[in-house]
Amino acid sequence: MIISHPEKVLFPDDGITKGELAAYYETIAPVMLPHLAGRPITMERFHRGIAEKGFIQKSVTKGFPEWLERVEVPKKGGSVHHPVVRDVRALLWLANQNCITPHVWASRVPDLYHPDVCILDLDPSADEPERLRDAACAVRDVLAEFGLTSWVKTSGSKGFHIAVPLDRSADAGAVSGFAHGVGRLMVERHPDLFTMEFAKVDRGGRIYLDVGRNHPPATFAAAYAVRPKPGAPVSAPCTWEELESLAVRPQTLTLRSMPARVAKAGDLWGDLLRTPHSLPVG
Repeated sequence: MIISHPEKVLFPDDGITKGELAAYYETIAPVMLPHLAGRPITMERFHRGIAEKGFIQKSVTKGFPEWLERVEVPKKGGSVHHPVVRDVRALLWLANQNCITPHVWASRVPDLYHPDVCILDLDPSADEPERLRDAACAVRDVLAEFGLTSWVKTSGSKGFHIAVPLDRSADAGAVSGFAHGVGRLMVERHPDLFTMEFAKVDRGGRIYLDVGRNHPPATFAAAYAVRPKPGAPVSAPCTWEELESLAVRPQTLTLRSMPARVAKAGDLWGDLLRTPHSLPVG
């Protein structure tokens, strides 16, 4: 895959170019692709770098190579043709479109209405690492009460994503309903820590527990995706021990540090794909 204009600077504060972004995705592909493969993708693109406003592109209807897999998803008044990535060539095609962050569905082709993961997104109102840690651990512990093992990754922005792998026996409505139920329980148990108020003005300094990532066409930043922020932070799998000790915070892991981390530790979410759960009933 030839990258056009690899010298284009996408992260001006760090001197990170389009070529370096593409090289990152090529290097990280062995651990990223298993989490990405088959999921409809929404591209977050920055033609002029992150210093200027980017745009979101869901549908690819022209200007794409014949070999690029797409999936047609109905929407009101028409349909959307999302790109689907299964190999390095397709991942590099995204990078060549100045797509810094691929956002993905919680489900995969061909069954887009039975998610294989449930995502809970913690979005803090302020930079309070200890409070955010306590919130993430509280969610983990409640999920454990339901018999569910959860996995965590940095958002690459302000918070953390907590994931529960699913066996796809529950449809998107049931998964979404479960996530909302967990959210309500967290707010009930910890009213000073959590909120489900969407409007920032109504959050009162509490951590927003975003449970709306699980029903199509909602998305979340893919595992190992770069985020469009100074330093090129990555939405990176981490361990609960790293989170608890504050060794890893939402923007700790970056495009430039991740390859060495993965070379040493491998895919910290590797077992997530092999340990799916059925959602609890009742």
